[in-house]
Amino acid sequence: MSLHESRRIQHPVVFRRLEVTEAIDLTPHMRRIVVGGRELEGFVSASPEDHVKLFFPNPDGEFVTPTPGPNGLEFPPGKTPSPMRDYTPRLYDAQAGTLAIDFVLHGDGPASTWAAQAKVGDALAMGGPRGSFLVADDFDHYVLVGDETALPAIGRWLSEMPAGRKATVLIEIPEDADRQDLPTQAEATVHWLPRNGVPAQRSERLEQALDDVSPAGDTFWWIACESRRARVMRKFLEGHRNVPKTWIKSTGYWKHADSEDDED
Repeated sequence: MSLHESRRIQHPVVFRRLEVTEAIDLTPHMRRIVVGGRELEGFVSASPEDHVKLFFPNPDGEFVTPTPGPNGLEFPPGKTPSPMRDYTPRLYDAQAGTLAIDFVLHGDGPASTWAAQAKVGDALAMGGPRGSFLVADDFDHYVLVGDETALPAIGRWLSEMPAGRKATVLIEIPEDADRQDLPTQAEATVHWLPRNGVPAQRSERLEQALDDVSPAGDTFWWIACESRRARVMRKFLEGHRNVPKTWIKSTGYWKHADSEDDED
């Protein structure tokens, strides 16, 4: 009998100062920023759903990042901390010394604003990842469910899947123009679900598509999208499909004002 033993591993927390080497517009709502620099040497990311913490210039144009202290991470006193956000390491090339990070362009937040304007030579500070969740590789099938914020993780996951692995992928995007080429050796079926003007927090395209997915055999379910919606889909799988809790990884990648944070 298969054990399906997923596990977490920890990494030393390392903070790095990097430099933009390339900026690529992938789709109308996503931009890839490639960074590099001497401090990227030794970078480790063991899982497609890893996240690094990115630090952006504060209102004074400075990078003010934390350092490990006796009570955890501490910012220097008297300075305004840099805004920080979590992002997926999309593609690390150790030989080239580069790391690609894909940004969803939406609103006027510090990350989206920075990414939309980033150019070669701009600085970026980064910490982590501090750990990785390693999904068991002995499931019969893998179902990946997410909106555009999950696309970097889904794209990386597919690119790292070996030949013969079976996967069903549900991706909700703002519009058809946001489709991406997602190379994989796996036996993967990808369903693109454009919202076409419906706000992401009110859309039900993922939920409706999930209801129609019934893979044969033991299946791992990975969900990442708006917090409330991720929680609803997890409860659906547990309550209506009787999926074991350890066979589901559900994460709120972002939160609408009326939602609560959720990560399991």
